[in-house]
Amino acid sequence: MIFVVCGVSGVGKTTIGRLLAEALKIPFHDADDYHPASNLEKMSNGIPLDDGDRRPWLDTLASSLSVWEKEGGAVLACSALRECYRTLLGSRCSERIHWIVLHASEAVLADRVASRRGHFFDRQLLGSQLDALEIPDYGWLIDVQPSPQEIVNEILMRLRDK
Repeated sequence: MIFVVCGVSGVGKTTIGRLLAEALKIPFHDADDYHPASNLEKMSNGIPLDDGDRRPWLDTLASSLSVWEKEGGAVLACSALRECYRTLLGSRCSERIHWIVLHASEAVLADRVASRRGHFFDRQLLGSQLDALEIPDYGWLIDVQPSPQEIVNEILMRLRDK
């Protein structure tokens, strides 16, 4: 099973993704670890990525998802903001991906992003991410106000009830 925990910066993709992977006993991967240095440099300088910047990164992730699927599954934390990105990410998987879309108010997100230390993401980019976000009509839309463990418990309950 492949799970993609997605949403804008500050929703807790990495935190939730790690906890979910631990609960499911499958590997966790963070899409940020697959960005080329040029993308990280742009974002740390407050320059939004364009689709040309994202395409090689998304191709790499799509190939990786296919491999992880064959190896028994994984959880990927990835912004996956637009439908075309999610389509590309799932293009090489043979089974349906479980999309977990985390969301919060802009005020909550701004506070979270501002409080992070040592992260490459410039908080001024949050607005561009919110503008780009296309919430899918599939997957699970989950508010991030509860604790991370409560969120993971909700995901696990939804998975059991499926």
